[in-house]
Amino acid sequence: MRRFFAILLTLSIISCSTNDSNYKLEGKALGFAEGTKIFVFTVADNNQPISLDTLTVTNESFTGIYPKSENLSINYLQVENLKGNILFFPENTDLKATIYKDSLQSSFVTGSQQNDSYKLFNEKIIFFNTEKGKSVEAYKTARREQDNLLAADLKKQSAMIAESEKNYKLQFISDNSNSLFAVLLLTEMVSRKEVAAAEATEIVSNFSPKVAATSSANSLNTMIASMKKADVGSEAPNFTAATPEGEMLALNDVLGKYTIIDFWASWCKPCRRENPNVVRVYNEYHDKGLNIISVSLDKAGQESRWIQAIEDDKMDWYHVSNLKGWSDPIAKTYNVRSIPATFLLDEKGNIIAKNLRGNALDAKIASLLGN
Repeated sequence: MRRFFAILLTLSIISCSTNDSNYKLEGKALGFAEGTKIFVFTVADNNQPISLDTLTVTNESFTGIYPKSENLSINYLQVENLKGNILFFPENTDLKATIYKDSLQSSFVTGSQQNDSYKLFNEKIIFFNTEKGKSVEAYKTARREQDNLLAADLKKQSAMIAESEKNYKLQFISDNSNSLFAVLLLTEMVSRKEVAAAEATEIVSNFSPKVAATSSANSLNTMIASMKKADVGSEAPNFTAATPEGEMLALNDVLGKYTIIDFWASWCKPCRRENPNVVRVYNEYHDKGLNIISVSLDKAGQESRWIQAIEDDKMDWYHVSNLKGWSDPIAKTYNVRSIPATFLLDEKGNIIAKNLRGNALDAKIASLLGN
């Protein structure tokens, strides 16, 4: 969960003069030497950590006093000479931290609804990670022993664990709609495409007004809006880019009965492995109305490699590239975060399917253009 420190958060620290305007953070630093420093940080709107305090461990304990705020924010603890952080949420109430020297991952802060629910969440995620690790090791063993039947069962088991984890996360978000952490968790799931834009929109609508007003929620809404531009059921955003011959070509100029937008790169091994399948499908169905336009994420200086890969892989269809790698504006518009990535359009330019490859691509095109 440490990846959440990179997400923009609302911060408002108000100076007050009375004790009622402060909250106390008391902690146990189990196993730590006398004088060990514990640093308290918050994350500001400029996405940079701000140091709030430096605490000193005395008799395996530490204490800090901080001003209350009505705004939602996120803080974290960092122990000197140790990697990792302990996340916590100020909620205008006294909090208790427990830090284990031999297991920073198991450390936690409690004393409020957000912190208590986050502790339970972390414990559950550790459980899922343990189960996934066991499944992966068992799968590797089955593969080494060439037990294909067991390997197939273990692969299904891993998929079931992943699905259970996803469902748990969604339920957690639903049950904690007044929690800033719920926004951070949904943001992660949306960015990893574990949740579709339409579903994410419905979830966001149930956030409390206070949570919905945070900069984190605003950033999430912006991400969802970007996803909707290239989601199934939406009209594919038009784009124009240079062909290998240096001419400008637009998506709207190449639409057929059905059109595949194919994001790839000459350096992408999974893309190159998939290309023969795409070539086969194109050759079989092009005369029946299938067009393809490939958008390369090759970078500046890789133009010759891009052109050579087109020839080597016999990709006899439309090609464009801005030669900007992952900074390609077309890829950003379509929210492409990994390749190969494909979008299937109908004759009006509406997206009817995404990320079809292998047999799934063949079957879909056959259902549309086959006899």
